[in-house]
Amino acid sequence: MSEIILIRHGETTWSASRRHTSYTDLELTPDGERQARALAGVLTGQRLATVLASPRRRALRTAQLAGLTVDHTDDDLVEWNYGRYEGRTTADIHTDRPDWDIWTDGCPDGEAPDEIGARVDRLLARLTPLLERGNVGLVGHAHQLRVVGARWIGLPPSGGGKLRLDTATVSVLGHEHGRPVLLRWNGR
Repeated sequence: MSEIILIRHGETTWSASRRHTSYTDLELTPDGERQARALAGVLTGQRLATVLASPRRRALRTAQLAGLTVDHTDDDLVEWNYGRYEGRTTADIHTDRPDWDIWTDGCPDGEAPDEIGARVDRLLARLTPLLERGNVGLVGHAHQLRVVGARWIGLPPSGGGKLRLDTATVSVLGHEHGRPVLLRWNGR
């Protein structure tokens, strides 16, 4: 049975400083470009029938440097919309809202957990027919791909909070005995 290969983009200045980055369209750092090129070795042997990517530059450049050909960009692959928390760190947000948790609270003027969950569910529904042709690659962002992993295995969007995802990593979603499972997570 075919698999979904999740690829998180390489490092940006904001990911390096742990700042929430959704709609701000940043380039990769030199280290992020090195990380993305290293993904080519990790992806060697993967036969991808289709590659979808977030339209953000950091995702598209990662795909390019990893040697992937993006068939389509998909707005459902953009990062969780952080709204007023764009560019802020969790530690900074906690100075105003000590109990804030993106996985349960969402972001003011951004997306709530159920909204990103609905977006990911739409994406996964569109992937089903693509999987009949072979493995599908998704190049995207940390929180959004974590929700993809959670929804794949039947967890609510908040389940993504239990799935750490570093820059320039590869995760694999597949099946075991007909059930959706995480075959590999946060690998290099």
